[in-house]
Amino acid sequence: QVQLVESGGGLVQPGGSLRLSCAASGSIFSSYAMGWYRQAPGKPRELVAVFTSGGTTNYADSVKGRFTISRDNAKNTVNLQMNSLKPEDTAVYYCNRRASIATIGYWGQGTQVTVSS
Repeated sequence: QVQLVESGGGLVQPGGSLRLSCAASGSIFSSYAMGWYRQAPGKPRELVAVFTSGGTTNYADSVKGRFTISRDNAKNTVNLQMNSLKPEDTAVYYCNRRASIATIGYWGQGTQVTVSS
């Protein structure tokens, strides 16, 4: 059974920071690159950060320079450090394997990030 548990979200003012964490099943971490996705109200889910099995990272242009993804294969965790948060970062954030969104059959409950004054 695939298990994905996201945590660390909350309400912050513009310019603030949050650190998200994700605990995933061992089979996912041993077989796939991992990523963070987000879905804002009325918008489709989008990929924002990737950490590959080879140790490389990639970011969406909208978060580059502000977000940092990290991975610990031994602990089966992946994290997302978010700095200089903007109101447009408001969304539910999810972790999952890196794949076409249409092919992913399971999502965790996500963690809500709200950036507002």
